[in-house]
Amino acid sequence: MARKALVDDEELLRRLTVTFRDVGYEAASLALLSEATGLKKASLYHRFPGGKEQMAREVMQEAGRWLTEYVLGPLSGPGSPEQRIADMARQLNGFYQGGKQACLLNLLSSPVGREGPFKAAIKQMFEAFISALARVVAESGFPADIAHARAERAIALVQGSLVLARGLGSHEPFQRALEVLPTELLAEDSTTTHRRPSARPATTEPQP
Repeated sequence: MARKALVDDEELLRRLTVTFRDVGYEAASLALLSEATGLKKASLYHRFPGGKEQMAREVMQEAGRWLTEYVLGPLSGPGSPEQRIADMARQLNGFYQGGKQACLLNLLSSPVGREGPFKAAIKQMFEAFISALARVVAESGFPADIAHARAERAIALVQGSLVLARGLGSHEPFQRALEVLPTELLAEDSTTTHRRPSARPATTEPQP
């Protein structure tokens, strides 16, 4: 009869995720990962023959699954752009525990100019997020180039606020970033005077 695993797969990924979020990929030694998971190094290698890189890759794959299910999917779903952006903000707030958790993609990234093992996957995830947000903004009547620029700026705001929250030891920068997301993405300003309100789909719910 096979011995029951000391830590199930879901809990193991959660512990690994916490560790990579706390210290980053480079600083996450096998000894630290062993301590965090409660598994000996031999047991970790048994579960992850590819070592630390495989651990981080599976953690990132789980983050990608979460992004697809709880952010990208709802952004493409029913409801007004305002409602979908508000739902996205709530999901991000939960995922980052109100700003207490660092950005996993940032901590798995390599320094600029270096080819890390996760560069392509991280780039793909950010591009998918930007594209999904840009489509929502474009539905509100903004030209595609402005929609893309606003989506990119909004994600930079969220990611930057997580770094600031971590540095200041306060969740407030992240909370303020989430609060201004609808304005950042959908508000009129001097750069968007050629907005086309008629481009809003007829099935979209009216703005509050």
